[in-house]
Amino acid sequence: MTGSAFGARRALAAGLPDFPWDRLEPAKATAARHPDGLVDLSIGTPVDPVPALVRAALADASDAPGYPLTAGTPQLRTAIREWVARWCAPGSDAFGVLPTIGSKELVAWLPTLLGLGAGDTVVIPQVCYPTYEVGVLLAGARVRRADSLTAIGPERVGMVWVNSPSNPTGKVLPEAHLRKVVAWARERGAIVVSDECYLPLPWDAQPVSILSVCDGVFDNVLAVHSLSKRSNLAGYRAGFVAGDPALIDEVLAARKHAGMIVPAPVQAAMVAALGDEAHVDEQRERYARRRTVLRAALERAGFTIEHSEAGLYLWATRGEDSWKTVEWLAERGILAAPGAFYGPEGAHHVRVALTATDERIASAATRL
Repeated sequence: MTGSAFGARRALAAGLPDFPWDRLEPAKATAARHPDGLVDLSIGTPVDPVPALVRAALADASDAPGYPLTAGTPQLRTAIREWVARWCAPGSDAFGVLPTIGSKELVAWLPTLLGLGAGDTVVIPQVCYPTYEVGVLLAGARVRRADSLTAIGPERVGMVWVNSPSNPTGKVLPEAHLRKVVAWARERGAIVVSDECYLPLPWDAQPVSILSVCDGVFDNVLAVHSLSKRSNLAGYRAGFVAGDPALIDEVLAARKHAGMIVPAPVQAAMVAALGDEAHVDEQRERYARRRTVLRAALERAGFTIEHSEAGLYLWATRGEDSWKTVEWLAERGILAAPGAFYGPEGAHHVRVALTATDERIASAATRL
């Protein structure tokens, strides 16, 4: 039978925006022609070594012929719980935890896993990680960009994303703001999901977890975390979500059916990473040095740095269209991400990552 007999199939990807990093390829080609080579400050992929204790744990667990647990091993669940209790929800153990295959897949599929769909509205920040919007579109729900919940009015909302420290801006949301978001959402029966992947990277402000403002009651609140930047585990795909135990169980039940499972050796590596803070301190010091060098160079070159109080990026502007700034930097062999990737209000900024070696950061500073 032809497709017309029963109606044409519509590809899922047809309803999604273009993959942003594909659009950056021409600028990358320009930057790569620089005599001293490319300095890639765009996507934010870690370049420093995976900690030795994590590699050892992975290797020791590599003889893993059986299926791993979707919920995580008891050892991993304990490691996540202890980390969350120490850094996100001190004084409470009433939260649930669940390992995830990095954070991006959870962000992309969480609205679907929570049963949101047509007729539901999901609020995302005005300037934010593009996958928040993609996840809403995959679920068939409606996207609403807003930083002030009072602007939503009486509209029924199914879920609210918050992100502190922000990707891309580095903005830190105050504790009082997070409390207001939780109260607002609970009054309306909405779920609040906080992306806290950059929580371990404070600079000019100390971010707090949304779990710390729940007073031990985590109903309708989830926090998403990643080991990609904290422990250089982007290649391992290692993350987790914590919060409302009922929602965690709901997501776990769906993930069991879908086969969304963290591989057993990676689970062992996560236990090692979560149990050690020395390597986190060392990595934070590396990023602090690179941030100091890069920020000073950008400012000398006429850029204004806005927000950037925490996290892995500098949110920079020359007061012009972000693609024009990307081209200006590419001519100097430097690749940055246009703010337009992150929403219309980012159209006059670029996101500059700290994820390059000391030598490449120094080279970028010289070129600027």
